[in-house]
Amino acid sequence: MNCINEMRLIMDSKSVNEGFSRVAVSAFIACLDPNIEELTDIKTAVSEAVTNAIVHGYKEKEGKIYITVSLFENNIIRIKVRDKGVGIKDIEKAMEPLFTTAGSERAGLGFAVMESFMDKVRVSSKPGSGTTVCLEKKIWGKRL
Repeated sequence: MNCINEMRLIMDSKSVNEGFSRVAVSAFIACLDPNIEELTDIKTAVSEAVTNAIVHGYKEKEGKIYITVSLFENNIIRIKVRDKGVGIKDIEKAMEPLFTTAGSERAGLGFAVMESFMDKVRVSSKPGSGTTVCLEKKIWGKRL
């Protein structure tokens, strides 16, 4: 696949930045003319990935969240949300619905939500080195 446009964003792992990440990603992909459902799906998946980085990746400390949004031919969007936090010991377990390491205040549905709204979700992680969530979706709007 040939990348035709790309955006990179680095922000502090503060909860106030979760909303900003949604808006920044949605503004960048607007050139593809996504419909409301596609846009809502992407914004929700980005919110979940960023929230996971804030809540689970950095836990009680602060760090940086790195977001890369790439637009490919055939209206494929790839979004990578990366942190350099604690990492995930067991990715398969972490991706199970209702599993959480954050106690009763979290539902444990972040990865399930991402998978339901995106065409592909890939997670890579190394304990002590952080996590990368790669989200991919085809937009059926206008072709670039």
